[in-house]
Amino acid sequence: MKKLIYYLLPVAILALFIGIMLSGSYLKQPRGEDDSVSGKLVLVKEAVQKGDWKSAQQEIDNLEEAWEKVVPRIQFSMEKNEINDLGVSLTRARAAITAKDIAGALMELEEAEHHWHSLGN
Repeated sequence: MKKLIYYLLPVAILALFIGIMLSGSYLKQPRGEDDSVSGKLVLVKEAVQKGDWKSAQQEIDNLEEAWEKVVPRIQFSMEKNEINDLGVSLTRARAAITAKDIAGALMELEEAEHHWHSLGN
């Protein structure tokens, strides 16, 4: 029995860690409407394209709240650089929306969308 535990415990721990490392694409999926990052990205882009800056500001707030809910779930299974790059893109998009810069906002939102899709791949 002692020998079984001696071999089984390390294998179980390794299996757990492998499961955590490979669960990123599952964990980034929304658990509700309030943490759907990809859905919120679409709403922000639509508001920016219409030139509705007040709505765009509100939607970028909602997007950042959703992102803050997703980060703790994916932080152990995704690359830190990708997570940071997405956060930087959202911050730059917020600045472009505040400046009412359509081109800059769309550019940063597209980059954020690219980072979002590359997470877990």
